[in-house]
Amino acid sequence: MLSEQRQRMILQILEERKSVTVTELTEMMDISESTARRDITLLDKAGKLVKVFGGAVLAEKENVYQSAEPTVAQKNEVNQEEKRRIARYAASLIRPQDFVYIDAGTTTGYMLEYIEEADATYVTNAVAHAQHLAARGMRVLLVGGTLKHSTEAVIGTTAVLMLKEYHFSVGFFGTNGVSRKAGFTTPDANEALVKKTALEQCKKVYMLCDHSKFHVVSSVTFASITAATILTDERMEEYREAAEIVLCR
Repeated sequence: MLSEQRQRMILQILEERKSVTVTELTEMMDISESTARRDITLLDKAGKLVKVFGGAVLAEKENVYQSAEPTVAQKNEVNQEEKRRIARYAASLIRPQDFVYIDAGTTTGYMLEYIEEADATYVTNAVAHAQHLAARGMRVLLVGGTLKHSTEAVIGTTAVLMLKEYHFSVGFFGTNGVSRKAGFTTPDANEALVKKTALEQCKKVYMLCDHSKFHVVSSVTFASITAATILTDERMEEYREAAEIVLCR
């Protein structure tokens, strides 16, 4: 079998399966391990797949670039069921005595309905999040600064300086986009700085993002893809070698 034919077959297998191991290729195509590894390496260099330990995964789809910032109302209408599954799982990760940061956003907002740990302290830069938690009798600290109308997030120098004084045991964040190369991105530079600062003050970081956020690049990167454990609703095999991913059912 010619190398071009083998490589076409490997790509066809990946289209169907999303991922494949070297051992599987040797059995399916009746080729040696060295041949399978060589073809994977060549296809990886050509950008047609992603070489991973022991095999390959489907190459990342072409990224969609977005600079517009949807309002909270607009984001609330998208993928509600998926966001709730992610939020429910995220809320279950909070432990007694945790000092918790909750980022502004719709998916983090859904978390508030599922939080049961009263023996923790919550810090947020979202006015609505703070009001919800306070109404439930939780200990809440609201970050001070400038209120951004479209996302209802508190941003600005005051917020950044305040966050630098805190040391969170765990933080939960939202993002507008996720990409292997660009990392976690958001449209607004000021909001990105607040996210970046809060994230750096967290011992453990979780990024809450449904499947629609993957392969999307927004204007400003606030963290690399390795900076957080991603909580999502679909298997993203092409990201598993680049980041820690938890599937929320």
